[in-house]
Amino acid sequence: MKRQAGPEIERLIQLLARLPGLGPRSARRAVLHLIKNREKLLEPLTRALEDASEKVSICSQCGNVDTIDPCSVCADPRRDRTMICVVEEVGDVWALERANAWNGLYHVLGGTLSALGGVTPEDLSIGQLVERASNGEVKEVVLATNATVEGQTTAHYITERLKERGLHTSRLAHGVPVGGELDYLDEGTLTQAMRARRPF
Repeated sequence: MKRQAGPEIERLIQLLARLPGLGPRSARRAVLHLIKNREKLLEPLTRALEDASEKVSICSQCGNVDTIDPCSVCADPRRDRTMICVVEEVGDVWALERANAWNGLYHVLGGTLSALGGVTPEDLSIGQLVERASNGEVKEVVLATNATVEGQTTAHYITERLKERGLHTSRLAHGVPVGGELDYLDEGTLTQAMRARRPF
């Protein structure tokens, strides 16, 4: 295949194409846009990436990413330290924070258990979660894993591990989303919503 640009540009395209949601075609368009807007976008982006590379670290307590350790969530004295919300990835923390839906602490697992993918409890931060939740201060662990087979398996495994320590766990509700129409929902979502119904 013919090379259409210099090696630096090709390398940039290849690197951007590795990002989720971007293929080679989208990466090419993004690179052309960055080059056209060198002063407004490319140079500030380059500096921002360098800063992030130097300063961003993983929180030693919860697994979130931030420029300080412990992260700004763990360090916030206004947080309810009696509750921990367990999520699969850092993006889930950010989603809950955007929604302003949680005032407790978080714990990022780093993925889910997967027999097919070869992901075992030792590959995730489940051991750290059990130790952290057993500090005598935590009263409830909320499992906010995704409603997938792997997410459900992971939540079940964590529940069993925490039950051994006498800790209370709860699970995020799953079902009909706000503004959702029944006709467009899959059978699994409808079944879960029906099982989780409550008095009105």
